[in-house]
Amino acid sequence: MNDHADALALGIGCRRGVSVGQIERAVRVALGTRALSDVKRVGTIGDKRDEAALVAFCASHALPLVTFTRDAIATLFSANAQLAHSAAAREYLQVDGVCEPCALLAMPGGTLVVRKQSFDGVTVAIASASSNAQTTSATSTEAHKDKSTR
Repeated sequence: MNDHADALALGIGCRRGVSVGQIERAVRVALGTRALSDVKRVGTIGDKRDEAALVAFCASHALPLVTFTRDAIATLFSANAQLAHSAAAREYLQVDGVCEPCALLAMPGGTLVVRKQSFDGVTVAIASASSNAQTTSATSTEAHKDKSTR
C-alpha cells in the first residue's frame, strides 16, 4: 500500500551527458516508498530542456518536462532562504540551485517533501501538492564531483 498518495513534482538537475539510467536510479532512490505513478511532472532549468537523457526519461514515463527561467529560479530563491545552494549550479548555470526550486515551481503552492538528493551526477528534489507531507533531508551519495562534465 502506498502511504504517499499526493501528486508529486520532481525537480531534476544533472551534469551534461548523464545517462537515462543515472536519472532513473536517482529518481527511484529519491522517491523511496513513493510511487513513480504519483509524479505528475518534472521541472528543470531551461538550459536542460534538450538534455537527451532527461527528455528520454520523461518520455519513457509519459511525464511532461517543464522548464523555468533563471529569473523564476532566482525569485524563488530570494523568497526561500532554506533552499539548498549549489556551487556547481552557480558556476555553470548562474543560479543558486536547480532541483529544489524547480520542484517547487513545477508544483505551485506545494511543499518540498524530499530535499536535494545527489546521486552520480543527478540531483533530485520532490515537491508535493499536500501541505502536511513530511520532508526528507538533503543527502549526497557522491564521493567526488567532476565539474568538467557539468
